[in-house]
Amino acid sequence: MKNFINKIKLYIVKHKIISAIIFLAIILIGYFVHGKLTSTSGDTRYITAAVAKGTIIASVSGTGQVSDVNQIDLKPKISGDVVYVGVKNGDKVNTGTLILGLDAKDAEKAVRDAQTNLDSANLALKKIQIQNSDENINAGLVKAYDDGFNAVVDTFHDLNSTLAGIDTMLAANNLSDNAARDDSILAQNYRRSAQTDYYSAKTAFDQNSIDYKNLNNSSPKSDIENIIKKTYDTTKLLGSALKSTSDFVDFMAKESNNSSAFSSYQTTLATYTNTNNTHLAALLSAETNINNNKDSSENSSLDIQSAQLSVTQKENALQDAKDNLSDYFVRAPFAGTITNFNIKKSDSVSPSTAVGTLITTQQLALISLNEVDVAKIKIGQKATLTFDAVPGLTISGAVSEIDSIGTVAQGVVTYDVKINFDTQDERVKPSMSVSAAIITDIKQDVLTVPNSAIKSTNGQSYVESFGGPLPPPTDGLLGSISKVAPNKIPVEVGLSNDSETEITSGINEGDEIVTRTILPSSTVPAAAAPSLFGSGGGGANRGGGGVRIPAGR
Repeated sequence: MKNFINKIKLYIVKHKIISAIIFLAIILIGYFVHGKLTSTSGDTRYITAAVAKGTIIASVSGTGQVSDVNQIDLKPKISGDVVYVGVKNGDKVNTGTLILGLDAKDAEKAVRDAQTNLDSANLALKKIQIQNSDENINAGLVKAYDDGFNAVVDTFHDLNSTLAGIDTMLAANNLSDNAARDDSILAQNYRRSAQTDYYSAKTAFDQNSIDYKNLNNSSPKSDIENIIKKTYDTTKLLGSALKSTSDFVDFMAKESNNSSAFSSYQTTLATYTNTNNTHLAALLSAETNINNNKDSSENSSLDIQSAQLSVTQKENALQDAKDNLSDYFVRAPFAGTITNFNIKKSDSVSPSTAVGTLITTQQLALISLNEVDVAKIKIGQKATLTFDAVPGLTISGAVSEIDSIGTVAQGVVTYDVKINFDTQDERVKPSMSVSAAIITDIKQDVLTVPNSAIKSTNGQSYVESFGGPLPPPTDGLLGSISKVAPNKIPVEVGLSNDSETEITSGINEGDEIVTRTILPSSTVPAAAAPSLFGSGGGGANRGGGGVRIPAGR
């Protein structure tokens, strides 16, 4: 008995040592792996990629069985009166055979109107493209600068002669400084005002003349714009001088006993004023014309984009009208035999009316969809079918029938959708499980980004960017480190699926954006290594991980 007890003690001691060695190895391995796979540096890491164009496909997925009864009920998509019947019971039909047609006068008119609107939008686009072509815009701008410079030339000629005429007039005996002093203080004030305004205009003219003499039609556009503005300002000053001189002459004529002596001055000043006003209007028109042509150049691309958008809208409207028109005709979704058909002309039918049954040897998939997904499905949409029982097999198909009334089970509404196979495969048997991905929308050659790149705040979507790629990581971990936060770039999103989202505006192809952000892991204090001779470490209210090795006795 004593030997047996000693053997047990030896066994326990031996296995304690082995357990401790194993446990210590686990701790070391765990510590190494934890330190390698998590970031304790406190740095946020970023994965970036360039925005690229591609194809994005949106689809609705569902599961069901291969139908063991390959038939569908033929139903119109809208209500109306039958005006054409193309089959009778027992007829064999091919895919697309017209079964019946409804009165479609209004729908046909809608198509014609939509086509007219599209033609009008295309003509408007063509007109805008011609008007806003680089050749026409440049020609208009060149002419505006030529007209502006010519207006300056005409104005300068008359400015010089008008200033000389005012100077001569104010030096005349009956308008001289002595004549004003002999008359009255008020006459002196009138003359002083006229003289001051004359010198202001003359000084501006002399300064302008320096720039004017160095210019011609081929001078830089900025210089021509500058001389037009300066000449306009000088012409305004000359207008003030003419007004002051006219006031002085009118006063002296009124005060004189011989007013006829001043009439020639008044006539001359009126002529000067009319000419000066004409030049003011011409210079202002030239400046406005240049600005309008520059604005047209800047806005031409926006005008063309707006016209192109109008064309796209009209194209969509036409397609909608055509789709609506097609709803007035019931066609065979696949080849088969017509049965239970008893419709005749003038009968009224509705989407709930089964006008007949189409029986076929072609296989069908019966898929169940919820009320949200079924709202996205239309007859004719393409689908991809896979089968649990036949790994690797994929068959394409098309939606041929959608239940108009759903089935309620435990508060959940589902609708059956039938999908006909494009090809047959003898390995597929009735009642086999089948999964379907029905394509609801597809866009090609559009900007796409991973869903992880899209963020939002206050209803506005945005992506993050550093303006370029980050330096690659050197520590062997995933993602790069940046000491500055990325910029938020607002974007407009379009079509999306489970992995990608279309970007319609905000960024361009080739832009580098953040596709994933890796936040630093929380700092986890290392657990104290358990003693080989006592309980595992761990503070109050904290469980020590691992196996607890009891102390020996």
